Amino acid sequence: MSKSPSAVIKTRILLACIAVCFVGFSILFARLFQLMILDSEEYQRQAAENQLKVTTIAANRGSIYDRNGNKLAMSTTAWTVCVSPKEIKNENEKALIISGLSEILGTNQDYIREKCERNNYYQVIKTRIGKDLAEEVTAFASNNGIKAIYLQEDVSRKYPYENFASTVIGFVNDENIGAYGLESFYNGILSGTAGKLVSAKDSWGQDMPFEHDELYSSEDGNSIQTTLDEGIQYFVEKHLELAVKEHSVRERGACIVMDVNTGAILAMATKGDFDPNAHTVLPESVKEEILKLPEDEQGEATLQAQYAMWRNKTISDPYEPGSVFKIITLAAALDSNTSTLGDHFTCIGYANVADRKISCWQNRGHGDQTLADAVQNSCNPAFIEIGLRMGVENFENYFEAFGLTEKTGIDLPGEATSIYYSDGMTEINLASSSFGQTFKVTPIQLVTAVSAAVNGGNLYKPYVVSKVISEDGSIVEEYEPTLVRQVISEETSKTVREILETVVSDGSGRTAAVPGYKIGGKTGTSEKLDKVSEEGEVENYVSSFLAVAPAYDPQIVVLLLLDEAQMENPYGSVVAAPVVGAMLADILPYMGIEPNYTEAELEAMTGKVKDVTGQLVHDAMTTLRIQGYSVTVVGEGTTVVAQSPEAKSLLDAGGTITLYTDESLIPKEIEVPNVEGMSVTEVNNAIIGAGLRLKLIGVSESATDQVAYSQTPAAGEKVMPGTIIEVSFTINTEEPEENG
Repeated sequence: MSKSPSAVIKTRILLACIAVCFVGFSILFARLFQLMILDSEEYQRQAAENQLKVTTIAANRGSIYDRNGNKLAMSTTAWTVCVSPKEIKNENEKALIISGLSEILGTNQDYIREKCERNNYYQVIKTRIGKDLAEEVTAFASNNGIKAIYLQEDVSRKYPYENFASTVIGFVNDENIGAYGLESFYNGILSGTAGKLVSAKDSWGQDMPFEHDELYSSEDGNSIQTTLDEGIQYFVEKHLELAVKEHSVRERGACIVMDVNTGAILAMATKGDFDPNAHTVLPESVKEEILKLPEDEQGEATLQAQYAMWRNKTISDPYEPGSVFKIITLAAALDSNTSTLGDHFTCIGYANVADRKISCWQNRGHGDQTLADAVQNSCNPAFIEIGLRMGVENFENYFEAFGLTEKTGIDLPGEATSIYYSDGMTEINLASSSFGQTFKVTPIQLVTAVSAAVNGGNLYKPYVVSKVISEDGSIVEEYEPTLVRQVISEETSKTVREILETVVSDGSGRTAAVPGYKIGGKTGTSEKLDKVSEEGEVENYVSSFLAVAPAYDPQIVVLLLLDEAQMENPYGSVVAAPVVGAMLADILPYMGIEPNYTEAELEAMTGKVKDVTGQLVHDAMTTLRIQGYSVTVVGEGTTVVAQSPEAKSLLDAGGTITLYTDESLIPKEIEVPNVEGMSVTEVNNAIIGAGLRLKLIGVSESATDQVAYSQTPAAGEKVMPGTIIEVSFTINTEEPEENG
């Protein structure tokens, strides 16, 4: 028989229970004290992180303008398509979402499926879609009762002129951050500050009241106004792109137009280039070459091709400038008084320096020549002598003074610097450097140095952005021209200009001439000494031309280079000078610079239209430009297949000739109407109405009853549209018939 616990035992059990409870609650209270008092802020922070949803509100990126206020880059409203996987009702709805969004957005179904199968409330399907697609997505979700699809407002970067100045402007990446060009260099100014909406969500992702609900507004970025001129940039790109095609240029072409008196960049272009709206898209020809590679090499090849496409050749690629550099050698020699206008140089076709024979491009030599003659003839032996007379110390001092030993500091990313004899030159180094070989400078360094040589001797820092503008249009900051130093005297600079003008009027730069304008210039054909054949022979050249206009009062310097033009004759005088001439024929009138024709130019303008069919477009332009005609090109080809008016037609100077480069675009010939016996008004209506042009001969404003008595071409002939029909008039002496 069991016995009941005694009172003592019961008391002990009770005390033990009380002790256990006391210890337990003490631990609990201590833990609660730590959680609620000591560590409360930390746990509130962690809770907020789990309960708060932060939605980024993108800032509008500032615009990029040209100097006249034309928008080159702008931000527009876009939308991001998102799905909430946890809100997808069932498998059928998931399948509908996958197929529907794939069809609307052109996005891979597997990609959307993977997003829809995640265990959260927020997955991005596609960013920065336009208004039309956004409306399609909204209608799809609404029509099918899908609550798991929603849109977030965003901003997108647009470049309205597509490839226009793309290597200068650059582009933004997927995070709307500037990646190249001005977009990158001025990213901090353009990008602004993103805002955010902080809202509390429960475990189901639904909004709930919370003390941290708050809106932080975004702050839009400032805009920048560039020194680029849309009109000048257009002319440069039009002719540069055609030149690259005409001469099958392998390593791209580049051109800079600089204001010689400020350093402002008016135009800067590299062709081929890219469309910043689709900056990853490669040209079809490049894609085809990449596809020929092994599959495991295609990815890296694609990246390298894209990097090359985005590269701004004018600032990032040093090259041997060749004979264009003779402008700098000339300026230094004159300024140092080591050569004068009265000096003579004898060229026998080569020069011997340090037991090495250096040839002139003219194998038979130039014979006796003055300093001006040597520049006009682009004579290497003469410039070797000019350089040796100057000496290493003088040459190095001027090379540095012209800014050729350091970066220019232009406000663009990726500027390279020169490669030269920094540890001292030998006699043979000086000889080759004097005519622009065995060292490298960037195009921007060279055009900046030449500007100093012709503007009175002042070296300016080149720049692309002139103003920073706020959202309300007020000027936040303005950038003025920066004078670095004076390099040569005004007198020396004036002499350099005068000599360069003779290069175009009488020397190797004749094909760059523009009637009515004094143009200075210098041709260049540099050997790519670091890219020779296995036998050590030079096979590749950079063809270039630099122009100064107007020569007597320089406003602009134009530097054009075509890297590895696939021509039998790659001389700059043949390949590059005609292109620059065509550019200047467009640019100078656009700038409001009036022509002033010489008697010789006016004489060359009279006569019949020359036959230019079969010529390359720029060669044809040169021929017709010298005759005083304007030219319009129809077609994307590089060779003239037809012209209107036709060869031997009579056309006054200032008239326009249309060149056709595609036979399918040549209009049908027109039969010349018979206008003999017609009045002036009737003739005008008949000729103009037929799509032809009219030249009246023998018409008197005071005389009445004038009638046509002859015409050329004759009635019934077939001619091109726009052909000029010459009609001669006389006074009608016949008595009117009486009514009987």
